[in-house]
Amino acid sequence: MAEDMTELRRWYAEDLRLRAPIRRNPAIVAAFAAVPRERFLGRGPWRIIAESDLDCPFLTPDGDARWVYHDVLVTIDVARGLNNGVPRLWAGIFDHLDLARGQRVLQVGAGTGYYTAVLAEITGPEGRVVAVEVDDALAERARANLSAWPQVEVVAGDGRTHDAGEVDRIIVFAGSTHPAPLWLDRLAAGGQLMMPLTTDNRWGFLLRVTQRADHDTNLILMPWARDRFDAASIGRVGIFPCLGGRDAKAAKRLEEALRSLAGRADIPIAALHRGEPGPEAQVWYHGPGFWLEHKPTD
Repeated sequence: MAEDMTELRRWYAEDLRLRAPIRRNPAIVAAFAAVPRERFLGRGPWRIIAESDLDCPFLTPDGDARWVYHDVLVTIDVARGLNNGVPRLWAGIFDHLDLARGQRVLQVGAGTGYYTAVLAEITGPEGRVVAVEVDDALAERARANLSAWPQVEVVAGDGRTHDAGEVDRIIVFAGSTHPAPLWLDRLAAGGQLMMPLTTDNRWGFLLRVTQRADHDTNLILMPWARDRFDAASIGRVGIFPCLGGRDAKAAKRLEEALRSLAGRADIPIAALHRGEPGPEAQVWYHGPGFWLEHKPTD
């Protein structure tokens, strides 16, 4: 039975390699193959939601773990609409972040800890993952579920204000209209932040923010560089909202900016700037405490 489950997880991980797709980092495939997803979902049967038919969830006929080794949502809390996210989405996101062994990672929104365990497998025992979950009950579940990964610290608290110290990667698992200032403060040189930037209808795009690799050196010569980060979109997303990360007026501005694209797939941004834009700034979107610079047109 154990050998059968090992083979099943390996098949599931290889399927994600193609679905995500995972092009850059084979350690992501190995991590998904190593982590038992059922450990983080509670006892079955499970409520499954297929992306092809989001309005028609179904209950698995039994608690056989084989049901959860597909690229589907699995419900954690029906009343609040909380699910263990689509594996393909997060596998693809991780592939865009150049994750490596030994890195320090802050995860905002741990849920029950499944993707925390995947991150811990990717960064290895010499790495460090701080997983913050605002819901006390979920944080307690995550802490118990993650007992086999000693390099993980689970914090019950607000991921926008918890100070994990300097980190190499910050990955946010809920949608905001603006980044927390502390996230930008704590990015190491060459570090990356990935956050869903979303409107009030929960839809938006995945914003990747990168601190310059020469950040520490340039602060001496160019102090203004502390407030500019490279920025890009890595795809559209729909996701649960981030507590404390929402601003109603900014959400409307973001919705207008997305609507102005008229179906265009890419998000034309080049940089994230802290503070307020000046009169000559090329602004694509302006949120609380930051703005996104419009990518120059050819």
